[in-house]
Amino acid sequence: MNALENKTAFITGSTLGIGREMAVAASAAGANVVLHGLHDDDAAKDALTACPGEAALVTGDLASDLPGCALDVAEKTIELFPDVDLLVCNAGTYIDKPFLEMDFATFDRTMKLNVYSQFVLVQHFARRWIQNGVAGRIVITGSINGRLAEDAHVAYDTSKGAIESMVRSLAVSLAPHGIRVNGIAPGLFRTPLTEPGLKDPNARAWMELHTPNGKVPGPEVVGGTTVFLLSDAAEHIHGQMLFVDGGMSAWQQPEMPAGWNAGMANKK
Repeated sequence: MNALENKTAFITGSTLGIGREMAVAASAAGANVVLHGLHDDDAAKDALTACPGEAALVTGDLASDLPGCALDVAEKTIELFPDVDLLVCNAGTYIDKPFLEMDFATFDRTMKLNVYSQFVLVQHFARRWIQNGVAGRIVITGSINGRLAEDAHVAYDTSKGAIESMVRSLAVSLAPHGIRVNGIAPGLFRTPLTEPGLKDPNARAWMELHTPNGKVPGPEVVGGTTVFLLSDAAEHIHGQMLFVDGGMSAWQQPEMPAGWNAGMANKK
């Protein structure tokens, strides 16, 4: 199904993990794809090769010298494909420390990449699209951590909570211009970031136990979700965070022992 035929997608943070699978899925759905990473390395070359359609690469640290570097990356993309009409802001980082040990530089770096760079890119492309009468489509990657906190994750949790609010606000601002904005909130997946932890059988068992469908899949399952939100099938969907987490965010207190609420129904 060529749901994105005649479209061009720019996907940040797309040489590894979830972003790579977003790019591959968009390419398979018929879009021209501009991938983005920090470096033109083996991972980037592999991601380009995995895309079945026309694909190119831009590099740059989106959090460096804001807004300068993010704007430079955007302009490099437009030079390659002036007709970019799909934007996926996926680049992000997790460099948290326990809260009482958190230094400002670490917190600031997380917010710059996870939040501020997304603002810069969306604004830049939205202004261009409105000027040219383009009905663009935007997807921003959040996380279940935008709603469910983890200990020693204050920077990451804060940034992903901001993304969820940003998605709603941008959708309201840009919908009158024919631009759709939505978000994806992934749960636990096998990625280069999580693979070291998943090698521990106890850690993997914990993750599977805390996911209602009992699975910790590869990031390819997010690709189809991305294509859907960018496609005409999602025409009337604005400002939504679509949770792709096996039901984890729907499950209240899964670690509570069995029988803890016995008799609660009889209490008034």
